[in-house]
Amino acid sequence: MLRWILLPVGAILGAMLAALALLGIALILAWPRLPSLEALTDYRPKMPLRVYTADGHLIGEFGEERRQFVRIQDVPEMMKQAILAAEDERFYQHPGVDVVGILRAGWANLISGGKRQGASTITMQVARNFFLSSEKTLTRKLYEALLAFKIENSLSKDDILQIYFNQIYLGQRAYGFAAAAHIYFGKDIHELSVAEMAMLAGLPKAPSTFNPVANPKRAKLRQQYVLRRMRELNFIDAEQYEKALQEPLQVRRQIDGFALKADHVAEMARQIAVEAFPDAYTAGLTVITTLTRPEQEAAWHSLRQGVIDYDRRHGYRGAEGYADMKAITRDDDEALEDLLSEVADAPDLRPALVLEASPEKLRAYLPGGEIVTVEGAGLKFAQPMLDNRAPPNKRLRRGAIIRVSQDSKGHWQIAQWPEVEAAFVAADPRDGAVRALVGGFDFAANKFNHVTQAWRQPGSSMKPFVYSAALEKGYTPLSVFPDEPLSISAEETGSQAWAPKNYDGKYEGPMTLRTALTKSKNMVSIRLIRAIDPHYAQDYITRFGFDADKNPPYLTLALGAGSVTPWQHLAAYAVFANGGYRITPYIVKQILDANGKILAETPHGQAGDETLRVIDARNAWIMNSMLQDVVHRGTAARAGQVLKRGDLAGKTGTTNDYVDAWFCGYQPTLVGIAWMGFDQPRRLGNGETGGRAALPIWINFMQAALKNVPEMQPAMPDGIVRVTGQDPATGAPISDYVYREAIPEPAAEGSSFLSDVLRFFTGKSPAAPVQEGQAKPVAP
Repeated sequence: MLRWILLPVGAILGAMLAALALLGIALILAWPRLPSLEALTDYRPKMPLRVYTADGHLIGEFGEERRQFVRIQDVPEMMKQAILAAEDERFYQHPGVDVVGILRAGWANLISGGKRQGASTITMQVARNFFLSSEKTLTRKLYEALLAFKIENSLSKDDILQIYFNQIYLGQRAYGFAAAAHIYFGKDIHELSVAEMAMLAGLPKAPSTFNPVANPKRAKLRQQYVLRRMRELNFIDAEQYEKALQEPLQVRRQIDGFALKADHVAEMARQIAVEAFPDAYTAGLTVITTLTRPEQEAAWHSLRQGVIDYDRRHGYRGAEGYADMKAITRDDDEALEDLLSEVADAPDLRPALVLEASPEKLRAYLPGGEIVTVEGAGLKFAQPMLDNRAPPNKRLRRGAIIRVSQDSKGHWQIAQWPEVEAAFVAADPRDGAVRALVGGFDFAANKFNHVTQAWRQPGSSMKPFVYSAALEKGYTPLSVFPDEPLSISAEETGSQAWAPKNYDGKYEGPMTLRTALTKSKNMVSIRLIRAIDPHYAQDYITRFGFDADKNPPYLTLALGAGSVTPWQHLAAYAVFANGGYRITPYIVKQILDANGKILAETPHGQAGDETLRVIDARNAWIMNSMLQDVVHRGTAARAGQVLKRGDLAGKTGTTNDYVDAWFCGYQPTLVGIAWMGFDQPRRLGNGETGGRAALPIWINFMQAALKNVPEMQPAMPDGIVRVTGQDPATGAPISDYVYREAIPEPAAEGSSFLSDVLRFFTGKSPAAPVQEGQAKPVAP
């Protein structure tokens, strides 16, 4: 009997010894073949390129792996506990392989009738993530276990957890929990609630399945499991548990968005960094831009509001599209979310799916599940499209995809995505540092940077540079030209006869150049450029940074028929603002390595450096004086009325047939350029001048940017005197500023007033009249 008992036991023991022997041989053979752990012991994660404002706000991040490295001692204890509860509760007890966990998982799988639980430890996940493939074979599991033992013998538990915390993939290109916190919740890990920590801790198991953006319901179930495990392990108490279960999570749907909207600047900085450093996407470089958050926010909001206001002036165009709602029977149907998944979202123009619509009330579904009701004044804008007689492809009905926004009181209203584009850029004219830049209405919808890439006709915003050229030719603000109709022959234009007109079709007779610029009189500007010679004007404007080949030497140059970019206008108007110096705008201040060491800095000039002077200080001062009149009593008078400052100057610009609208203006510490137009040039609409379409963007920006900036006026340079005389139109006494030295007598078409000025300086009467376009020098 004993023999029959010993035989099976011996067989079992023999089999076990044989298995152990085989395992030992396998270990002896496999251990030397295990990979080096240098990637872990000298852990250097791929760190993305990050772009910041000058005052420390993140505006862009570029790289395949979005990661923010955090030392384990800086990780909140609750965040660690959430991870351990979800992935490896015995992490600090086991040697890399959790035998207790394996037995527990095996028993659970046995009684459940199939594989339900795994037993990978955090150390095993690190081994798999760095050194092994994702294939599910016995050999790979053996290597995984062996590597886990080797890792545990080489690194401390905290080192292993630190690597895991920063390396694990969590969906949406987020590597590590710190990056995931910003991507999913827009928060630093120290700002996360228990509920948010549990949501993130549940992601490693299946980042796509439990993604709170793509699968909010599955993500919620996984979060609830993690919270339950945290409660069972006494990481949280009953009150914390219940509070976390009930907490509504505000998951960010705009994954690539940042708190500060500066996407065009971030892209400009990316291009600069990558061109200088080919490994920029993985080396953890930091780009510090010249932007400041308050000014960038003011620019973004001002441009958005200006574009939306313009768009609303031109009526509602109807639904963006229609979704098939035949299978939708409930307002909480998950399919509603899918129907809006491909529609661009924006905080001030939310996409919505119409559930029901009538002339009195509209109900719509918003991404995330909120259902809003629009009624009363909120329907007024779209009222024509709520009528049954509206075009079928535009009418608002069930299934229509629309936009909604909230007014200042929080009431919902119908809105629409604008078709028009706009750009705004502002810089310090003293050194060229760009303080704000918005390259278009929405970067996600249109990545074209209208500040640097859009070549548009400048219209009347080019006139100040022609007037500045005239000052160099001997003309003064007192020079008189007739504001009368003008006909240019085909011989002079080089193509066909031209009969230009003033914007308003009105003509006021003889007037000084100061008055003509203030009122933006086309007829005077054409006569002026004819007098100084278009070729001279073309050459002169290159001093300000304009391209000669894009601004041909024709009379139309005076009306801005060439091409410029807002970036060029920024540099050009800075010359008037800073006293005559050519300053190159720049957007990147510094590029730092991963340790904060400066790798590169942008050299920049400074106003006051006489090597940078491009126009006479007197010219700049007089032009500034004339441009101030534009703001206080001319085509941009609204700016003076709203901002109530005496140190503002600028010029409106409207191109032929209202295609482009500009306002270019400044204060001695800040120059700003606003533009509006369509990407495929077409009419903005009757009356959509620079003063109506672009100026409000500039005003709203300056209202915020100059809030605490004291008013200041540039000092008058030496060599300028004030003279008096009579207005040629009214006969009233007027005075203005002119150069002190000898004044050439410009052809002012019989101006008796200029004779008075000449006699004031020389005591002589002028010689015989000169032809228009000539200047007769007179000795002092």
